[in-house]
Amino acid sequence: MTTTDYATYIAGLPRVLAAAAALFRDAEGRVLVVEPNYRDGWALPGGTIESDGGETPRQAARRETAEEIGLDVPLGPLLAVDWVHGTERPPIVAYVYDGGVLPEERFAEIGLQEEELLSWKLIDHGEVTAHLPGSLGRRVLAALDVLETGHGPVELENGHPARG
Repeated sequence: MTTTDYATYIAGLPRVLAAAAALFRDAEGRVLVVEPNYRDGWALPGGTIESDGGETPRQAARRETAEEIGLDVPLGPLLAVDWVHGTERPPIVAYVYDGGVLPEERFAEIGLQEEELLSWKLIDHGEVTAHLPGSLGRRVLAALDVLETGHGPVELENGHPARG
């Protein structure tokens, strides 16, 4: 296969988007969520993986967290990976990493990226699906389950456990 043939082959392959986020909790087990200004609802701190520049999912989650909320925190293990189908966009592979339990003083250091975020708050486990509907809420609940049980990471499809 020539270089031109290979480039044509690559250009014709299906496209998949990739995103990564960090799951931060407080000492009471509440989850840190952020409110984007570019769409309705809430999200975890995180965003698109800049794979064209060689960025990995873990690097993206840490970079996005530092950019969005001003906290540069080393991330713990991968908790969940989710394949999310889209109707108006290509599928997304979404990674969730353990951001850890932050002490109260770290939450006081949060500085929002005003270009993208309106606010942040901590929510209880029971509020996750109300604030993070659909696959995102299920993904966060699955990640919290991994933290509780120690069994993970978990493979998901649209927020549900993948079936063989």
